[in-house]
Amino acid sequence: MEKSAEDKARARKALRAALLEARLALPDRMERARALQQVMRIWLVGRPDTVIGAYWPIKGEFDPLPALHRWKEDGELQGEATRKRIGLPVVDKVHKTLTFHAWYPGCPMEEDAYGIPKPKGTEVVVPTLLFVPCVGYAAGGYRLGYGGGFYDRTLATLQPKPMTVGLGFGTGFLDDFEPEPHDVPLDAILNDHGVVWPIR
Repeated sequence: MEKSAEDKARARKALRAALLEARLALPDRMERARALQQVMRIWLVGRPDTVIGAYWPIKGEFDPLPALHRWKEDGELQGEATRKRIGLPVVDKVHKTLTFHAWYPGCPMEEDAYGIPKPKGTEVVVPTLLFVPCVGYAAGGYRLGYGGGFYDRTLATLQPKPMTVGLGFGTGFLDDFEPEPHDVPLDAILNDHGVVWPIR
């Protein structure tokens, strides 16, 4: 029997809650985070991007900022002509979209409308590569997020559309996940074991 839209939404909400609880309770989260830092740093080697968007970690999410700071520093050490920049999201509550503002270690921060730290008074940047947190993820590049739709709406407005890369721990993989018709797959997914998607 076909599940109703309401049943599907309820099931997704329950799955999201279970995954968040499991992630917060991970006994080896620090080891997994170190492994994913390494995967991310290796994956970034040789990429042409000069502006990368990321996120401030919440609810036990993997923190991408140390690897990105190293990526930025490496570019500066190599004397690259183009200054590399990292952007963090700032919520537009009216349109329920995100803009990205330049971030650097020690950057002045303030809380956004949802209590998440955001850069204060820095320039707007447009990323060509966007790291996205995954509550869960599945084959084909599909991501389970928090259900707010911010990234989907933002990606629909960004021009040119950035490459999207999901980040999550191996425990977030869903082998039985049915994407919604509006779900847009990510271009790549990395976890603490390596590259999950695309499968090469």
